[in-house]
Amino acid sequence: MQKSILFFFSIIMVLGVYSCSDSSKNNKQKKVNKKAKTENISIPDFNQDSAYSYVANQVKFGPRVPGTKANLRCATYLTNTLKRFTPYVQVQKYNARVYNGKVFAGQNIIASFKPESKNRILLCAHWDSRPYADHDPDINNHNTPIDGANDGASGVGVLIEIARQLSKSQTKAGIDIILFDLEDYGEPQGVQSRQEDNWALGSQYWSKNPHNTNYNARFGILLDMVGASDALFTQEGTSMYYAPDIMRKVWNKAEEIGYGDYFSTEKTGGILDDHHYINQILGIPTIDIIHHDPSTKTGFFKYWHTVNDNIETIDPVTLKVVGQTILAVIFE
Repeated sequence: MQKSILFFFSIIMVLGVYSCSDSSKNNKQKKVNKKAKTENISIPDFNQDSAYSYVANQVKFGPRVPGTKANLRCATYLTNTLKRFTPYVQVQKYNARVYNGKVFAGQNIIASFKPESKNRILLCAHWDSRPYADHDPDINNHNTPIDGANDGASGVGVLIEIARQLSKSQTKAGIDIILFDLEDYGEPQGVQSRQEDNWALGSQYWSKNPHNTNYNARFGILLDMVGASDALFTQEGTSMYYAPDIMRKVWNKAEEIGYGDYFSTEKTGGILDDHHYINQILGIPTIDIIHHDPSTKTGFFKYWHTVNDNIETIDPVTLKVVGQTILAVIFE
């Protein structure tokens, strides 16, 4: 994930003041082990070990920073892996200028299921990793690239496992999975860039140049930092501003299948993430499932933008919680 928290005053005015609720984690294991209610709908069983392997395989390439061999090799891996599950895979190549004036080649990787259907759902995450550990407690690490196991690779791992399930079981709606590049190359902490909107460059490009002319979807779900132990996913402000019905739909489904301790109805500040541009430019109501931690200064995952965002932070159980919830939503 990226950037600083963006507190929208307009969002606050619209949403009003919310009280914190449902943040307790008591009896989580008992709830996690509850069997999902299918309501006569055949919902595939999300395989947490498979998802974990997809996360680990990305991390093995090293930091997936744009302009590096690790980035290129991982792009090839992701593209070839998705092609195992659908023949409809596109790689959207583009050039983008980052905060410091450098231009990098980016690759958005897009996998589609039931491409003939006009009734579509968008699922997305970013696959690149941060070139700077600029929130690491050790200042000597601030220019060190990060593995981005949770911040990036976790969401991608969940989506690849969902793609594997979609190759075996069809949904009523068509599904598009988009893996964005050049999301996390925004200005480092303490650096003031003259370039606005220097985060989420891949989603900005795709939103202005969708892979299909006049592309539209009923709604979208972005996954960002969805793999750490005891993760808490709150109702983030940008999502609630643009897509409150979708937010409630997903959170209600999580509660229904036994994951309510992970999906809190607490309302938290809006952030600038990939979903902001999808909402703003394409008008597709899109939410962000993102780890919120009230105990940190940033409000994000404890090891956000540090050298400790490595594979040891990933908990397969959390991948299961998020992946099973998404499957339940899209197979309704």
